[in-house]
Amino acid sequence: MEHITVIGDGAWATVCAVMLCENGHRVRMWSPFAEQAAEVQGRRENVTFLPGVKLPDNLEVTGDDGYAFDGATMVLHTTPTQFIRTVWRRLREHCPGALPICSVSKGIENRTLMRPTQILLDVLGVREGDVCALSGPSIAPEVASRLPATVAVAAENSAVAGRVQSAITRPYFRVYTNTDLIGTELAGATKNVIAIAAGILDGLRFGDNAKAGLLTRGLVEITRLGLAMGAKAETFAGLAGMGDLVTTCISPHGRNRTLGEAIGQGATLAQAQARISGVVEGVATTASVVELAHRAGVEMPLTRAAYDVLFNGRSPGETIAGLMARPMKAE
Repeated sequence: MEHITVIGDGAWATVCAVMLCENGHRVRMWSPFAEQAAEVQGRRENVTFLPGVKLPDNLEVTGDDGYAFDGATMVLHTTPTQFIRTVWRRLREHCPGALPICSVSKGIENRTLMRPTQILLDVLGVREGDVCALSGPSIAPEVASRLPATVAVAAENSAVAGRVQSAITRPYFRVYTNTDLIGTELAGATKNVIAIAAGILDGLRFGDNAKAGLLTRGLVEITRLGLAMGAKAETFAGLAGMGDLVTTCISPHGRNRTLGEAIGQGATLAQAQARISGVVEGVATTASVVELAHRAGVEMPLTRAAYDVLFNGRSPGETIAGLMARPMKAE
């Protein structure tokens, strides 16, 4: 049995905590907000982010920084990427260096262009306990309803990946392992950018052909960036790549696709964000990926187009017309 601390209080943090409890582990979920922690602990339900899902009796919820890691043997990190640095600067004095940390965050930090596990190591320093990343097609409400899902956990140390795999695998939640930490995290971040573009197509009612083309060419440019950063090509054809991309681009639950749909229907970025509860990771990540591609010398026209719509005020229709009119080339 592991003693696992889940950092974060969102839908995915809650789902992971429930699955870990179902497997018999001792689980403590930490919220950065004391009032939220007290409410979830008292009501035995996370009504803010995952209403209708009753929490198991062996799940403890706390807002106490020092107590969060008491007795812990493993950490599962879930907060949005742009908040990782702030959260762990607050928590690092309390977190033992020997604990392995599994990140489920998906994004690229603005300015530093670091992946989630890189941010963790940057804040926490050299650790005896390794970092890893869990990613794949796993919409929280579906997993909470125990609908079948498959994901991958990536670590340079295969023993750490295997430990996380054993801890969280459920009959309805199958976990594979791989050693491509770079590719797994890049795929999880960049698919959110393409999902925003997919939502824009939905908002414009441009049809299934357009979305299929977007996913296909989107995967091409995601893979191109990944290879330039040292990732493995096969990762992008797997669960963390194609699998997560498809789910994020078609699910009505996906915040990135939903934001894009609102923009396609005529909303501004600010208006679209105001309609959505929670952080839309793909917005900040779009800016980071554009800069990452520039530094790596990688062409990513779809990502650049999403950036122009989000931050440069370009109309979706004009942007798509420009993409369709690009010089002809071989696939």
